Amino acid sequence: MKFFLKKRVLILLFMTFVLLLFFNSNWMSWFYPIHYKEEIQLQAEEYEVDPFLIAAIIRVESNYKPGKESSKGALGIMQLMPRTATWAMEMAKLPEVSLDRIKHEVGPNIQLGAWYFASLSKQFDGNKALAIAAYNAGPGNVRSWMDKGLWDGQLETVKEIPIDETRHYVQRVLYYYDKYTDIYDEF
Repeated sequence: MKFFLKKRVLILLFMTFVLLLFFNSNWMSWFYPIHYKEEIQLQAEEYEVDPFLIAAIIRVESNYKPGKESSKGALGIMQLMPRTATWAMEMAKLPEVSLDRIKHEVGPNIQLGAWYFASLSKQFDGNKALAIAAYNAGPGNVRSWMDKGLWDGQLETVKEIPIDETRHYVQRVLYYYDKYTDIYDEF
């Protein structure tokens, strides 16, 4: 008797879940949430970058977990290397931002990360694949790959990126970018 009761409860829970999915048109957002939307939107507008792209980078870099430091020393939710962050703070003229704030505070980290991504995007004439690869591997490495003919910088040929880590990074960022733009009507 208890077996059948448990089975009915499980079936009822499953049907409730399916109904919730059916009536909630944005159910995929449960699986692909975007945290810190206000900060991302603010900085994306300030530096004229796609907020979904910044969100995808954050998802891949830290899964929205602030205060993170990688084994290589990258800081915060956008995982900025200290040398890159220091250079970007000087170039962006952000004297009130420090490495400690970048590591522990979401707002300054997103501000500097969005500025840096915008800078890379400009360096690569708005080419999304090149800017994402440069965010991971550095702009010098990406230019070197292109100069040597190892990669042409196109979205269609991302599989030709010569470094496994960067190839997977670009693929993952593009995957989350596509998911976010499919799921969310607006940022």
